[in-house]
Amino acid sequence: MSDSLPLRLTMDDLEAEGGQALPAKEVISLLDLNVNLDLMLDVAAPIDLAVAANANVAAPIDAAVAANVLSNFSSATAVADQDAVIEQYIDGRAIADAPQTSLIDQSAEPVEPAPVDPVVEPEPVPTEPAGLLDGPLLNLNVDLALDADLAAPIAGAVALNANIAAPIDAAVAANVLSTGSSAVAVADQDVIIVQNLDDVVARATAEQDSEIIQ
Repeated sequence: MSDSLPLRLTMDDLEAEGGQALPAKEVISLLDLNVNLDLMLDVAAPIDLAVAANANVAAPIDAAVAANVLSNFSSATAVADQDAVIEQYIDGRAIADAPQTSLIDQSAEPVEPAPVDPVVEPEPVPTEPAGLLDGPLLNLNVDLALDADLAAPIAGAVALNANIAAPIDAAVAANVLSTGSSAVAVADQDVIIVQNLDDVVARATAEQDSEIIQ
């Protein structure tokens, strides 16, 4: 094995070596996007809605909450006692009518055709290795012209006869990280619900007459 050190290159040796400079980073582009959008919209949405309702709603709520958190030798008691008598009676009419007559004219003036762009010859493919990074990797040119006429006449009718009762009784007791504690929750509920629908009519009518010119 030779113990001699490798020879260092002199300035003359470095200048004699051949090389080519890489392109500057500022000229490297990954995406070239050119979008020309010409959008014309005629939108019409006449909406007619009728709602009729006869309703009896009852919601008695009884709640009790007791808690011991990080407490020693404590007692938590929650008692919820509820007695409810609910009597609901409906005698009536729920009628919803939604007649709709709409005349929609979305005829637009004739649009001049967009001028045709001249044919552009493709750029020559670079043959030098350094020239492969010149210019964008993706060149996208989009010309879009859209004329749209949208019409959505909507007629709706809703009729409702309802008896609704929701008695709720709740009791909650909790002991959290406590020693020698007692938690008691009692929920007692007595509910009598009488609901009567007598001679009721629920009628929903949606009549629509539309003339659309696009």
